[in-house]
Amino acid sequence: MIKTILYFHGFASSSDSNKAKLFKKYISSLKNDMEVIVPDLNNNFQNAVEEINNLIESSQKPIAFIGSSLGGYYAAYFSSLHKTKAVLINPATPPLKGFDAYLGKNENYSTGQKFNLTKSDISFIRSISFKSYENQRNTLVLLESGDEVLNYLDTYSYFKGSNIEVFFGGSHSYESLEKKLEKIRYFLEI
Repeated sequence: MIKTILYFHGFASSSDSNKAKLFKKYISSLKNDMEVIVPDLNNNFQNAVEEINNLIESSQKPIAFIGSSLGGYYAAYFSSLHKTKAVLINPATPPLKGFDAYLGKNENYSTGQKFNLTKSDISFIRSISFKSYENQRNTLVLLESGDEVLNYLDTYSYFKGSNIEVFFGGSHSYESLEKKLEKIRYFLEI
């Protein structure tokens, strides 16, 4: 049985995201001893990856990953490395098409912290992925076709062979999460 779930927020966001809070509240309502960790990931990708590695190292095993957008990208990568389950919500997918639009100055939507994104940063984040996804059996991908940031068809194609559910409509915020909590629970065998 899974002991720890690491939930990763999206690009320039924080642990204060509505999806993260909803998921954590739902899991705590199940009255089990599972730990849900929703870290505030560093805006610097290399630092964020180091933070994730440290969390994995110090967490109770077995572990599962959940992530939204860029957090889904992280969750897909680390679940593949550790051959464990992942739930990906409108995840960013390799090769992060369009990510160059964020080159230069950015601001974290939740914290207001300003940070700079360089070509080197984008090269690094693109390097932590797999040309083809091999962890299909352990992956649930939740997509909304109305995602205005990411093309759900690209995501569907990359994760082909995984458990994929597409809701037609919605947005990048993944508006139907509350309706999918039971599905996530059963997929993770909680």
